[in-house]
Amino acid sequence: MNRRHDDDGPILITEAQVSYDEEFAARKKRYSLIMACRIPCLLLAGVFGIGFQWPLVAVAFIVLSVPLPWVAVLIANDRPAKKAEKKNRYRGGSTELGAVPEARIIEAAEVLEGRSPDVGPTERPRRSQQDSPDHEPPRTVDADAPRTGTER
Repeated sequence: MNRRHDDDGPILITEAQVSYDEEFAARKKRYSLIMACRIPCLLLAGVFGIGFQWPLVAVAFIVLSVPLPWVAVLIANDRPAKKAEKKNRYRGGSTELGAVPEARIIEAAEVLEGRSPDVGPTERPRRSQQDSPDHEPPRTVDADAPRTGTER
């Protein structure tokens, strides 16, 4: 194998993306760093405004610190871009359907009896389920009667 002896780590064999947990941890770190910059900006504004009597510099630091939470949220919520994949596009003419053959009706008796569909229609007439002697009509339920949970 072409593996270096000083490298004992696993060999990367796929182009798998970073796990969601690792990506989320990196985004939290970015957010924390940007928000940590806001505190020194406000402290410097106080030092320059009160200590040195430079109000313009103090205002500049305050103005700088105002959009930082918004910027931090935007940057922290920004996920890495998805990899560009080849998109399937329609190419006319490459896969046209041929003529559709005439449809043939397959009777249920042919399928149930396991006969070949090319044999033809059944020889005997079908007997309706309602014609059988043990056929019971469907039960009706009174809509106004209270339900007990045993109706079927």
